[in-house]
Amino acid sequence: MLKTSQRKSFLYKPIKLNPPQILAIIFLVLVAIGGLLLKLPAASVNGVSWIDAFFTAISAATVTGLVTIDPGSTYTLFGEIVILVLIQVGGLGIMSFAVLVVIMLRKQIGIKQRLIMQEALNQPSIGGVIRLVRNLFVFSIVIEILAVFLLSLRWVPDMGFSKGVYYSIFHTIAAYNNAGFGLWPDNLVRYVGDPVVNLVITMLIVMGGLGFTVIVDLWISKEWRNLSLHSRIMIFGTIVVNMIAIILFYLFEQNNPATLGSLSGSDKLWAAYFQGITPRTAGFNTVSIGDMEDGSLLLTILLMFIGAGSASTGGGIKLTTFLVIVFAVITFIKGKEETVMMKRTIRNAIIYRALAITTISISFVFLGVMLLTLTEKAPFLEVLFEVVSAFGTVGLTMGLTFELTFLGKIIIMFIMFFGKLGPLTMAFTLARQSKENIRYPEGDVFTG
Repeated sequence: MLKTSQRKSFLYKPIKLNPPQILAIIFLVLVAIGGLLLKLPAASVNGVSWIDAFFTAISAATVTGLVTIDPGSTYTLFGEIVILVLIQVGGLGIMSFAVLVVIMLRKQIGIKQRLIMQEALNQPSIGGVIRLVRNLFVFSIVIEILAVFLLSLRWVPDMGFSKGVYYSIFHTIAAYNNAGFGLWPDNLVRYVGDPVVNLVITMLIVMGGLGFTVIVDLWISKEWRNLSLHSRIMIFGTIVVNMIAIILFYLFEQNNPATLGSLSGSDKLWAAYFQGITPRTAGFNTVSIGDMEDGSLLLTILLMFIGAGSASTGGGIKLTTFLVIVFAVITFIKGKEETVMMKRTIRNAIIYRALAITTISISFVFLGVMLLTLTEKAPFLEVLFEVVSAFGTVGLTMGLTFELTFLGKIIIMFIMFFGKLGPLTMAFTLARQSKENIRYPEGDVFTG
């Protein structure tokens, strides 16, 4: 027989949660609060269903941008502000805001909180995470204020002061946090050839997609040779991938009358430039996605799957993950033993991590596509596009989002949640870590 004290200890044994699990729970609480606020009568013009309210909330909190209803005509000013707050908190991180409050109150931040911050910002160690958060907020506020000013110069003359400034604030926060929310039904199609809108929005997208560690590193180092390996890979990789994407979009779409074909010479270049940058991280568009050529759609799917940088506001498997795998494959083809990037040897543990992230992500996308083919009556390419867009927290759609069934919405909501937290975070959240340290004899397996 157990003693009374033992029984109480057994019944009330505290549940121990690891940082990924705590992060997932905090994120779900944020989505729940956002969904409840968007369901309030004051948040919408004619009311929204529970599923649409929570779909919008999770799309905003994951900085995706997929919507089942038009935000600009459905939600009131209060509802749009709720979406804006969810985007900002979801993009910069709810734990980042919590740490900022603690810093302002001059309180001590414990090891457990630092571990959660490490997980949230995808940092290799807890050292410097608080300084990173402080720098992150300062930089983000400065950049967003500058972008609001520039967009206001373009939109205030057209819309008036209050509306022009508000639209500038909304789209600045959405772009910097890589969320594809727009207040126009056609997103930014009406500004396809506008230099100011194209440049400001894409610069915000790129800075948000590089990752906070890269931005801080640039801020501190200021010279290329002083940057970390991660920062150099991210900057170089972003430039190369974006340039290739811009060129390919122009070649694929230049004769398509539904996209670039009907535009003037300069507008064609602006459209190709914008669509080459936005797919990896943000869901803004200046041409009709559903009317693009199959080659452009497949390229967009690849870019959405690759995603942004680590510790950024974007999703996907991350650009560095993709590049590590590419270089590891090249190393194998060349018959070399060590993977080298920018004259630095990449540890095998990093390569294994990249392979794990990619394998889990492909498996999850495959599962999502298979489930959506059962719930939705849509062409396969539309389904694949929708799933990868949700996984990469991009927000682009060929039009399927507005037609999703109830079950389809649930599936996409879960995919957005998975994409935001990341494949390994979700795996660590659900799996029980093994403490075995046993080595077995080597064996050979035939592959290829």
